[in-house]
Amino acid sequence: MKKFVLLVLMVVSEITIAQTFELLNNKDTINLTDVNGKRQGKWIITNKLINKPCYTPDQKVEEGVYVDGRKTGIWTEYYCNNNMKSKITYENNRPSGYAIMYHENGKIKEEGLWKNNRWVGDYKLYYENGQVQQSFKFNTTGKREGDQKYFYENGQTMIEGDWAEGKEAGIVREYYENGDLKSEKNFAEGFLDVASVKNFESKKPVKEIVKTETVKDPDPTPAIVVDKKTEVVNSGKPFDGEGKWKLYNTNKQVSKDGVFHQNRLMDGKVYHYNSNGILTRIALYKDGKYVGDGVIEEQ
Repeated sequence: MKKFVLLVLMVVSEITIAQTFELLNNKDTINLTDVNGKRQGKWIITNKLINKPCYTPDQKVEEGVYVDGRKTGIWTEYYCNNNMKSKITYENNRPSGYAIMYHENGKIKEEGLWKNNRWVGDYKLYYENGQVQQSFKFNTTGKREGDQKYFYENGQTMIEGDWAEGKEAGIVREYYENGDLKSEKNFAEGFLDVASVKNFESKKPVKEIVKTETVKDPDPTPAIVVDKKTEVVNSGKPFDGEGKWKLYNTNKQVSKDGVFHQNRLMDGKVYHYNSNGILTRIALYKDGKYVGDGVIEEQ
């Protein structure tokens, strides 16, 4: 009798183990919510859940792991064409660690280490053709430090020099697109020694790029109007829409910085962030008009 009971227990145990193994490997274990309503484990976010434009309802938008309702580890996001958009490391629901973003054509757009809402260590920004556009080094406070380089789309160096605490320090060299030296300028704590400037003529013909149209902001006019519901100042003074101000979004990140008139940014910068809180571009404004993008670095 004892042998029979033991045999039954062994069979039941094996069945239980098999069912558990099947459950762990079944697709039903994806997108689970615990008894407290918190997301747990592997989640695949389809467009049914978030309703983004250009995606089909069943199309995958992002995927990763939740722990107690918070994003943890590597999360992957996708474009409408199913190409990878980004792979970002999370800690406690916030980007923290290695991050890599891609152009829609599948080539790398930018990569580096993201900590405390800023880039730290080595950082690279790429053109759509795969060539490096910027190669920067950031210190632990998010300020550029050491050797910094900008490149033309053909791979030639555009600008190179040393930075210290986010400011130019020493000789900064600029080059023509054909590789010839264009200028040398000496800086001290970000200030240019005008007397030190040396300009050089190119030894080889330089192909000129003629601009035939006005520069347009990819995210135009609304970006320079202050939204008082989502933007605040941290000085304790109420924003009155006039003069010099630095505004912050609901995530306590800089949103606009410059001179305002009638609630609009006239001269300064507009900071754009993606849905993960990573700074993606800095738009520059002069006399209320967009004049181009600035260098992404410390805020």
